[in-house]
Amino acid sequence: MKHQLDFEKPIIELQAKLDELRDHPEKHSLDISFEEEIQLIEKKLDETRRQIFSNLSAWERVQLARHPKRPYTLDYLQTAFRDFQELHGDRLYAEDRAMVGGFAKLGDHRVVVIGTQKGRDTKENILRNFGCAQPEGYRKALRLMRLANKFSLPIISLIDISGAYPGIGSEERHVAEAIAVNLREMTLLEVPIIAAVIGEGGSGGALGIGVADRVLILENAYYSVIPPEGCAAILWKDRAATAKAAEALRITAKDLFEFKLVDEIVPEPLGGAHNDPAAAGENLKTHLLKHLNEVLALPVAERLKKRYEKYRAHGHFLEKVAAPVEKVEPSVNGAATATVSPAA
Repeated sequence: MKHQLDFEKPIIELQAKLDELRDHPEKHSLDISFEEEIQLIEKKLDETRRQIFSNLSAWERVQLARHPKRPYTLDYLQTAFRDFQELHGDRLYAEDRAMVGGFAKLGDHRVVVIGTQKGRDTKENILRNFGCAQPEGYRKALRLMRLANKFSLPIISLIDISGAYPGIGSEERHVAEAIAVNLREMTLLEVPIIAAVIGEGGSGGALGIGVADRVLILENAYYSVIPPEGCAAILWKDRAATAKAAEALRITAKDLFEFKLVDEIVPEPLGGAHNDPAAAGENLKTHLLKHLNEVLALPVAERLKKRYEKYRAHGHFLEKVAAPVEKVEPSVNGAATATVSPAA
């Protein structure tokens, strides 16, 4: 099986055995019927699949989030949305095909959708710059969001990016400034904004289209300030510590929900969204509509206030009380005396 992950090997082996038995029924065990043997293998396959995918480590979920067969933004625009009309260009420099966007319908709602898009093969990856947006991509996204604000259309943001493109040209055209402007402007837009992390949510590249009233995350997606490989290289000086870094970063959907950094986890079909893209799209549509209807019910002033409070509440910390300081003072007769003063 192409694109097989290490932890999927028991499933692949059972599936291969099942396929072989169906193709060559004469090879089945003689002590039980053919149908019974098929049922036994199918039951074992189901149990194995559920056991593996209910106990995935953080690193294994990162691998699933990067699976090359996983649905991307344009796939969800076919399954969760309809009548998508793509718009191009930032009207300042160029078209960035790593960032897609345009008008669409979500249920009965007319919306503006923006999202990052990866490629399936080498040719498409070069066209899409491996899904890494450049400054013109973020400026295009901002142009479309301002258009949505002008025509009172909700904004849906689909995030699947390992990080903004760090090349020389991108830096020369001020990618950090483009992301920073998006962060500021998205806090002020009056229309509802719903963001969903559908795969990778990498650093500022994700945040540049991620400021929203509600942030959803797919079950096997992740949202992180740095990829696990980068964290391992910096803290452990060894990329072999990638799995340890993934656990330490607490970047899985479950962790993020516990920290209240996302508002809801969108369940995926068993084995990941790539196993049933149509069902994954339907799940995403259902959750997007639920949150969009809730946010639309709020008055504009209250919506903006709640959006502001949402991000002000992030980043809780505990302050350690300093230990008392012992101060030595000379006495009148020359002997030193020690006094304890409270911490400032």
